[in-house]
Amino acid sequence: MTTDPFTALISTAQERDVNTTLSADMSRAILAEVRKGFADQVRFTEDLVRFPSLRGQEHTAQDFIARELAKRGYGVDRWRIDPEEIRHHPGFSPVAVDYSNAYNVVGAMRPREETGRSLILNGHIDVVPTGPADMWSAPPFEPRVEGDWLYGRGAGDMKAGLAANIFAVDALARLGYRPAATLYQQSVVEEECTGNGALAALLRGYTADAAIIPEPEDNRLVRANVGVIWFRVHVRGAPVHVREAGTGGDAIGAAYTIIAGLRALEERWNAMKGEHRFFEDVDHPINFNVGKIEGGDWASTVPAWCSLDCRIAIYPGQDPHEAAREIESAVRDAAAGIAFLANSPPQVEFNGFFARGYVLEPGSEAEGLLARCHLATFDAPLESFVTPGYLDGRVFVIYADMPCLVYGPVSEAIHGFDERVSLSSTERITGAIALFIAEWCGLERI
Repeated sequence: MTTDPFTALISTAQERDVNTTLSADMSRAILAEVRKGFADQVRFTEDLVRFPSLRGQEHTAQDFIARELAKRGYGVDRWRIDPEEIRHHPGFSPVAVDYSNAYNVVGAMRPREETGRSLILNGHIDVVPTGPADMWSAPPFEPRVEGDWLYGRGAGDMKAGLAANIFAVDALARLGYRPAATLYQQSVVEEECTGNGALAALLRGYTADAAIIPEPEDNRLVRANVGVIWFRVHVRGAPVHVREAGTGGDAIGAAYTIIAGLRALEERWNAMKGEHRFFEDVDHPINFNVGKIEGGDWASTVPAWCSLDCRIAIYPGQDPHEAAREIESAVRDAAAGIAFLANSPPQVEFNGFFARGYVLEPGSEAEGLLARCHLATFDAPLESFVTPGYLDGRVFVIYADMPCLVYGPVSEAIHGFDERVSLSSTERITGAIALFIAEWCGLERI
């Protein structure tokens, strides 16, 4: 009689031990099933891309995710984030927008008997603005496949990752198995601006023995990640007719002086990289950006106001409150030489990310298992790296003491024009996640 390749995982308690390495037959069967379902996975990802899930508009995409998880037998929790319920937490970031449509979705799959280790598969549904649509090769929310690339806003960051999470479990289900430990599928909002979505899920009680976030990380594992602070600088000038420009106070011109002061702060922080483990060899870990500037009212009037929307990174271990004081000091010092600001100094408003960075300490069981699954899928060792961008991994690592593996497919032009994700990479990432689930959680028959 032919033995089912998964029988060793489910027949006895000893054989269901999650530390047991999958056999070659088991691994091949799982990867073959991922491959078999990949065309449907691509179509699912295209459906996700069609939802313009910009900040404040994520609810329809979350409705879709909730329906799809319910169809698959998950117990679905869909709730609107209330900032007042999470404001007390040290990981909270200030909110300056309406949260009426800020919905999280969590799908729970629970076994008949908990014999393995629990797992969170997390991803964010929110996407950044597209910029001018006429600078895209095609409409940004109309997905298209060209060769190995799936194009569209959010395709890489990170709807392909969300689909990979769901279809990794689907592949196991088609083989007749489900995780032998509680598994949560999380689709969260606010990753691109505050991190409050993942934080709200944690504070709602969703924890596990490990988490995976398949962000677009070029088939690598994130070892360390900067924190991020968002802030707005308000400059007030003294408007006069342009014929008397020398007697007024040019708020826009003053803003450039303040930007220069913040650039100097950026360079001071970058010069400290040698004091921060894993960042010593990163070329420019601390990036300051003026993402939006607006001001003035009339071409022939010296501008009375100017506002700058800014972002700056901080190192793991750096307290956002201390960093905020340094930002305020840099703005104040830059403005000190501008006479008309003496009685009306610029104001700094913290209006988004107020997030710490994190380090994923090497050597965890979860990382070791991911390395084996990656090797089986890519036939190459798993590499780790340091990224100067924000990731929700900080919520799990810092506030839940949970190993969080941020590991996802090759993508290009995220936050840019013609964003795209590699389909071959996505298939392999999905396979690695499926293998990880099978070992980490164990399997039981459906």
